Amino acid sequence: MSIKALSIAATGMSAQQTNLEVIANNIANINTTGFKRARAEFTDLLYETVKSQGLSQNAGVGVVPEGGKLGLGVKLAAIRDVHIQGALNETGNSLDLAINGKGWFQVIGPNGETLYTRAGAFNLNQNGQLVNLNGNLVEPQITVPENARKITITSSGQVFAFLDGEETPTELGQITLSNFVNEAGLEPLGDNLFAVSDASGAAVQGVPGAPSFGKISQGYLEASNVDAIKEITQMIAAQRAYEMNSKVIQASDEMSSVVTKGIR
Repeated sequence: MSIKALSIAATGMSAQQTNLEVIANNIANINTTGFKRARAEFTDLLYETVKSQGLSQNAGVGVVPEGGKLGLGVKLAAIRDVHIQGALNETGNSLDLAINGKGWFQVIGPNGETLYTRAGAFNLNQNGQLVNLNGNLVEPQITVPENARKITITSSGQVFAFLDGEETPTELGQITLSNFVNEAGLEPLGDNLFAVSDASGAAVQGVPGAPSFGKISQGYLEASNVDAIKEITQMIAAQRAYEMNSKVIQASDEMSSVVTKGIR
């Protein structure tokens, strides 16, 4: 039995190690724009049947009301991204955009594919096109003329520019957003970018402010939704769980040692 306890406790230590790594990544990204914290989810492993319930105990006399099934440990089920709104921080930069509510900005990936992000720290490239910090073009594409002296983006995503010599603004385009049936199913790629997967479902496009879509806040960025106090609390809990599993291994080893000494 002590050998089995060793393997069960080892799965517990492995699970808590993974849990700690997820928490460490959350804390590392506490200042990453638009970052969504992750949470490790675990499930129990297979069970070994020691005694089956519902069967006849002795030649049809009486039925065993309760059986005995011994669990064999724990395993990682998923690392879930928690897509909860982060706080909006004012930056004063007219090209910084935050989504207040549901939705994702769309950018063009290196292979022409559409990728998605909550990080709205945008800028202009050498051609005056709206891009993210990695140079990915925002989709739909917005081009700002060289003689634009002021850019205004409404809460519904309409982009206007006041051009030199003109008193009325010129509309440059419309920013749209995408929604997903299962945001947690999006595939994280790094660089604040996500890709569609079979689990997320297809992207549904809409205008900011429409039903089920958030509004655009110009001059703001969405902060990470990581709660430092909560992460530290969970880190301590993971550490204690790791220690308890190591104590089980230590106790199992001591029991094996007693048996070995008895045989000698």
